Amino acid sequence: MGVPAVHAVPLPRRPLDPPEPSEPPEAEPCAPPTGPDARARHWYENDLGWAIVPGRPLRLLTGVRFDVLDVPAEAGAGALRHLAPGSPVALRGDRMELLVAAGSAEELPGLLDWLEWGAVSLDLRALGAGDALEAPVPPLPGAREADSVRGAAVWLRPPGPGREVEASLPALPAMGREGSAPDLVRLVDTVALECHRARLRRACAGPQAALRRNQPLAFS
Repeated sequence: MGVPAVHAVPLPRRPLDPPEPSEPPEAEPCAPPTGPDARARHWYENDLGWAIVPGRPLRLLTGVRFDVLDVPAEAGAGALRHLAPGSPVALRGDRMELLVAAGSAEELPGLLDWLEWGAVSLDLRALGAGDALEAPVPPLPGAREADSVRGAAVWLRPPGPGREVEASLPALPAMGREGSAPDLVRLVDTVALECHRARLRRACAGPQAALRRNQPLAFS
């Protein structure tokens, strides 16, 4: 009978070292929004605190923080001197959009009557409560300047952060802001006058331009 094989008993395993406590992972900072539309929405909503209308294209709700006077660009240019340096102004093709105090759109018809412009046909409209303004291209890195060529508005005078914008908007003195913002009455009177002058210039240039087009060529 043979000698039974002796099997060596394995030594007890060395206990595993407990894992060293790891520090909790640092919270990753919020990634900045990507894409021009996302950056624009973030700038309007977070930096300025302006209300955005859901959907696309990006539109700003008027009648809450501001109203808008939409006028021909040549008429708006004549009114810029009546605006504070920080009062936002946008340019959309041949139109200029002047931001004014919220509630100004409701006051505009009565104000034009009081200034004796009510019976005159003016290329002037106001956006107020219940309206929306297509958002101009923000002055951000990567903003597409070519958008202005395609008809999108750009900021001629961009707005500043927060409620600093509202302090610079033209308002009626009766709203208790006399001395802190340009006078809406003077601005509307100037814009109406410039709109009327622009209409007269177009009316005078129309027949002359047509006459030049219809005049036969003269040969010597």
